[in-house]
Order: sequence, then C-alpha cells, then structure tokens
Amino acid sequence: MIVNTSLKDIEAVLGLYKMASDFKKTVSGVQWPEFEKSMIESEIEENRHFKIVVDEEVACVWSITYEDQQVWGEQNTDPAIYIHRIATNPNFRGQKFVEQIVEWAKKFAKENHKLYVRMDTTAGNQRLIDYYVKCGFSYLGEKKMTDTEGLPDHYHNATMGLFQLEV
Repeated sequence: MIVNTSLKDIEAVLGLYKMASDFKKTVSGVQWPEFEKSMIESEIEENRHFKIVVDEEVACVWSITYEDQQVWGEQNTDPAIYIHRIATNPNFRGQKFVEQIVEWAKKFAKENHKLYVRMDTTAGNQRLIDYYVKCGFSYLGEKKMTDTEGLPDHYHNATMGLFQLEV
C-alpha cells in the first residue's frame, strides 16, 4: 500500500536512508550523505514523501518534487514530477517496489497534469540503469553537475544519469 509518510515515521525513514546509503556504497562505491531531518520533515509536511507499507512496517520510501532545475536545466520547464531517494528496507528487497512506484507515479503524474516522471541517479551503475530501463524509463544519458548549491552532498562534483518516462 502506497501512502504519504507521516512525521511519526521519521526515525524509520532516516534508518532506511542510512541502510540504503551503506548498501549503495558496497554496490557502487558512492553513498548518500546523512540527510537532514528537517529536509525530510519538510517533504512530509508538504505531502511529497511517500512510503510502501508491508505488514505494518515501512518497507520502502521516496520523495518527489515538481521541479529540479539544477539537474534538469531547460527541461525543468516541462510538466514533470521528479522522484528522489528511493530506499528499500533490506528485509523487503526483491519485491519489485520500483515497479510499483513507477505505476503509482504514472497515475500521480496524470492526476496532477504532468507529462513526465523523471529520476536521476549517480552515473556508472549499469545494473541500476538497466533496471530503471526495464521499469519503463528511457535513459537520457549523463550530466556533469556544476551548480549544486542547496542540493544534498552526493550531487557535488557528481555525474548523474538521467531517466524519463512519458505518461
């Protein structure tokens, strides 16, 4: 079941991001920074943070934005939602949550009069690129990040892989 994350979930969310960051480092050598609790709280309060719940446990989380100028540049003017920071509880890996998120995102985008669902990830993880393409995204290539002021640390001096799905 996909629902908005609530403030009572904040510790579970931060724990999932820590586990995902540790896992990401073992797979790609890149890890997420420790995300500011206040950033997650803002996303929750703005109804832009979501979770998949399985057996009353937070199994997967992610957030969305309605713009992403620094990553998408001129394409940011397109009507799109941007998915960020998908993190899955290791006890629930292999349950195809990204595929569920994609189906949810297509519906959510249509309901909000958007034409695209977009994502980015640190470039170089071919297995992840292939998986996102299998989930329906087009891989648009890489972008070297230059203006990263205000973005989480993992964007600084990074090259990002860009993905787009037309809805």
